This record gives sequence, structure tokens and C-alpha cells, in this order.
Amino acid sequence: MTGLLAGKRILVTGVITDASIGFHVARVAQEQGAQVVLTGYGRLKLVERIATRLPQPAPVVELDVSDDTQLESLADRVGEHLGDEPGLDGVLHSIGFAPASCLGEGAFLTAPWEDVATALHVSAYSFKSLAVACLPLLSPGGSIVGMDFDNRQAWPAYDWMGVAKSTLESVCRYLARDLGPKGIRVNLVAAGPVKTMAARSIPGFSAFEDVWGERAPLGWDVTNPEPVARTCCALLSDWMPATTGSMVWADGGFHAVGV
Repeated sequence: MTGLLAGKRILVTGVITDASIGFHVARVAQEQGAQVVLTGYGRLKLVERIATRLPQPAPVVELDVSDDTQLESLADRVGEHLGDEPGLDGVLHSIGFAPASCLGEGAFLTAPWEDVATALHVSAYSFKSLAVACLPLLSPGGSIVGMDFDNRQAWPAYDWMGVAKSTLESVCRYLARDLGPKGIRVNLVAAGPVKTMAARSIPGFSAFEDVWGERAPLGWDVTNPEPVARTCCALLSDWMPATTGSMVWADGGFHAVGV
């Protein structure tokens, strides 16, 4: 078997539909030789149907990242699909959620703490939770990658999800510090806007779409998740062995230019 991820075993979270970035990471990973296991939450039958659309149908295990019981059993449940010597070489965290009160014009000043806490728990703290849950399966050389949206500035309508992304970026650095001695890399991919179910739930998302392609030096196609998926797979591979605690942009260069 050949490919960038030949022989690798990768856990991919956050697949909801075949428009999900996680789905395309799983697809590219398989095309590059990896064995893939997916996690799903809630509509598990839907995720199982989506999994059959991959080049090779992938098993699906249930995971609610806010459920300690499911996290504690995750390694055993994933391991059941990995053969006689279960282990993982890579994990993709592609999970984020904020209640509607946390998004949209004026939401930053009015969102209640209970909803903000949910956004921070699911979108940022879960990166640490997932990493710890997968540690029994990860060996030196392993890679954990999270999906990010660069939050070094305030965005229209993104509000508390933006704060959650800033928190995620900090969690990445601390995870990289603590898991580096175990030989495990931890990085984020800061993606440009892609039309996914999650994106459609953000009020004013069209404001990102309208300007991104105009400003990004390489241009940007919000309907094409391939560049983001390839960047994730590069980080999951052995080809970036000295990169950890980093945010790697896959945004057409938008982050590098001003108005």
C-alpha cells in the first residue's frame, strides 16, 4: 500500500454529513492509505449511512465529548475496530457547538453563562478530553489535529464561538507541552470558510463567503473542502515530525493580508 498515510490508523470525529470537513479528511486519509474509524453523536444512523460513501466504508462509534462515561470507554470501543494489536496513529478533532444565544449580532453582551459554558466545553475543553481518551491507543509519533477558525481578531457574528476558538488555540499549546514528551504532536488547522452544516448555523456566515475569495491571495472556494482536508492529512502524517503546538493555516492566505 502506498500513500502519505499508508498503514496509519486514524480516528476522525465530527462527521455529520458528506459536506463535513471530517468526512473529507476521512476520504483523503483513506485515499492516502489509512484505515479510518469515525465517531458520531446523536443521529448515529445518519453517520453510518454517510460512512458508506467513503472509498471504503468505515466503522462508526458513538461519542458525546461531554459524556465522561463515553470518553472513558472510547479507547476500548475504537480498539475493537483496529485488529489484534489496536492502536492509533492519528486523531482528528472536528467538533464545535455553541447555542444560538452565543452567535449573532449582540450575542456577546447577552449570552447567559450556561450557554457560554456549553460552547467552551464542547468546542475547546473537548480537545483535551478527546486527547486524554485516546492516549491508551496513541504511541510515539502519533498526531492529534484539531479544526480551528483563526480567532486572533473579532469576527462579525462569531461572538462566543470566537472566544471558544481562542480557548481551543490555547488548549492546543498546553496539550503540545504535555504530550510532547510522549512523542505525540498536537496542532490545529485554521481553515477558511467552507459550506458545512456548522457554517450554515452561524448568522451572517455569508459575510465571510463574500470577502474571502476576494482577499485571499490564492483565492478561495467555499464549496471545496479539499485543501483543508489535505492540510489535516499532512499533519496526521509523518512528514511534519517537528511541528507541534502550531496553528497551520489553510485559508488561501487570507490571514496574511489587510483590507
